[in-house]
Amino acid sequence: MPSDQHSVTPLYAQALLQSAERHGVALPAHLQQLLQARERIPLAVQDELWESYCSLLQDPLAGLLLGLDIQIGHLDSAGMLLVTCDTLGEALEELVEYAPVIGDGGDFSLQQEAGLAWIDYQPHLSVRQAERVEAVLASQLNLTRWSTGGRFKPTSISCTHAPLAGLTRYQQLIDCELHFNASHNCLSFSAEQLALPLIQANSALREHLRQLADQTLAALGQHSLSAEVQALVRSQPRWGKDRIAEQLGLSGRHLNRKLAEEGLSFKVLRETLLQEMACNALHGRQSVAQIAEHLGFSDENAFVRAFRRWQGITPARYRQS
Repeated sequence: MPSDQHSVTPLYAQALLQSAERHGVALPAHLQQLLQARERIPLAVQDELWESYCSLLQDPLAGLLLGLDIQIGHLDSAGMLLVTCDTLGEALEELVEYAPVIGDGGDFSLQQEAGLAWIDYQPHLSVRQAERVEAVLASQLNLTRWSTGGRFKPTSISCTHAPLAGLTRYQQLIDCELHFNASHNCLSFSAEQLALPLIQANSALREHLRQLADQTLAALGQHSLSAEVQALVRSQPRWGKDRIAEQLGLSGRHLNRKLAEEGLSFKVLRETLLQEMACNALHGRQSVAQIAEHLGFSDENAFVRAFRRWQGITPARYRQS
């Protein structure tokens, strides 16, 4: 989807207005008018909403506060779909697929290793990224606890950015172990909790909501092959064409042919995504070597050469600017 078509459900945008009101501030009238009678909110308008919200609250943890205010209804049909699943694991798998219904601000992936599971969030944001990441992770924690009737016990929340306030303030708001300057933005927990039943499980309603969510994804163009490839590259940037094709049940050659029908090539698509992910990562605290490793480059020098080709400057110079 072209960047100027990226959008967010108006229900999530309304959460910003409502949270601002609860904290005693009102967002500018022209922004409120932009939200009227819209089926989707352009991501550029959502960026402006976030900038205004954070500036008016004058609280470094404005994003965290918003995340704690988020309700299931703010997540559109995808939110209702998640809570009607039978188990937490099923709900998180649905989140990975249907997150674009909520908005195009980032991608989710569910991962497991050595008895630990985590839901990873990779943002694609240029405005108030740290605050918005905290909003996503805080809402995940809050809604997961609620949907499991309080049985969910997180291991930790990790953020790639530095803390925006003192750790004591975080602990007053979030009863969970916190890690900053981490390699990923994620909510971690023991893998056995994927089997936790959800208190509002409803198979008949879930099928109806899935149809609605599928219709929304189709309208947003999220069922195209290129969208599937993008999601896989974002979650597994080290994978090459053949591994991505295997996940889609295709050969590497067949994948290239089908992408060509959409006017794309795997190489260009992957490089564009890696460039975007590299720029986003350089806004955080990961070292250049860590970013290079995460994105699948053979070493730091190879990443620096590629980045200079993409941006015309080195990663260090980009970070300074």
